[in-house]
Amino acid sequence: MARIHPTAIVSSEAELADSVEVGAYAVVEGKVQIGRDCVIRTGAYLFGPLVLGPGNVVHTGAVLGDKPQHLKYKNEATTVEIGAANIFREGVTVHRGTTHSWKTVIGDHNFFMANSHAGHDCIVGSHCVFANGALLGGHCVIGDSVIISGNAGVHQFCRVGRLAFLGGCSATTKDMPPFVMQQLVDNVVGLNLVGMRRSGMPAAEINAVRQAFRILFREGLTLPNALVKMEQEFGQVGGVREMIEFLRGTQRGINPMRQRYEEAA
Repeated sequence: MARIHPTAIVSSEAELADSVEVGAYAVVEGKVQIGRDCVIRTGAYLFGPLVLGPGNVVHTGAVLGDKPQHLKYKNEATTVEIGAANIFREGVTVHRGTTHSWKTVIGDHNFFMANSHAGHDCIVGSHCVFANGALLGGHCVIGDSVIISGNAGVHQFCRVGRLAFLGGCSATTKDMPPFVMQQLVDNVVGLNLVGMRRSGMPAAEINAVRQAFRILFREGLTLPNALVKMEQEFGQVGGVREMIEFLRGTQRGINPMRQRYEEAA
C-alpha cells in the first residue's frame, strides 16, 4: 500500500502504485499517475495530467506538471510524462506542454538539481545532469548524458546533442552538436573528452570525432562544405555520423569557436 502522510492532499483522481511514499503537506492534484517506489517529499506539488514512472524522487518545493509559462496557453489538458529513477531536488519546476506538442517529456535517470527548470514542450533524454539554476526554455530537445552547469541557460527551440556540456553561468541560443563544450554566451570551446571517455567510447572513435571537430570549427568552411568533408573522411565512424545527422537537422544553426577553453576560463 502507498504510504501517505495525514497532512498530504491527494486527489481522488490520482493513481498511486504500491510502495509510493507521499510526505507531509505534499499536494497531488488531478490526474496524476505515480509509479512504484516513488518518493514525494514534504511540500512537493504534482499537478495532473502527469505520469511519473517508477523510482522517482521529488524533493521539497519541487513543482511538476503546472501550467506552462506561455501567454497563448488556454488551459488545455496537456501533460508531463516522466520516466524512471529521476531526481528532482528542491525548487525544481517542470511545466506541462502546450498545444504545440501537447506534452513535456523527461527520460530516465536524470538529476535535476535545486531550482533548475524544464519549460513547456521540452524533450529530455536520459542520464542528464542539470545543475543548480540550469534553465531549459520551451521546446528544447536535450540528448542523453548532457550536462547543463549551474545557472546556465538553453534558449527556447534549441537542440543539445548527446554528451554535450554547457559551462557554468553560460548560455546558448543555437544548437549544440553532440560532444561539444560551450562556455560564456554562444561560444564553443572544445570537446567533452572526459565525458566521451567515461561513456566508454573507443579511443579510435574519439580521435575521429576530434578530427571532425577540427574540420567543423577550425578550417573556416561553411557548414555544408564542412559536412561534405566530415562525411568523406570520417562518415563511417559512429560518433562522426551522429554529429553529421544532428547538424543536418539544425534549424537554428550552431555557434562558432570564438575562444578556446583555456582562453575562456
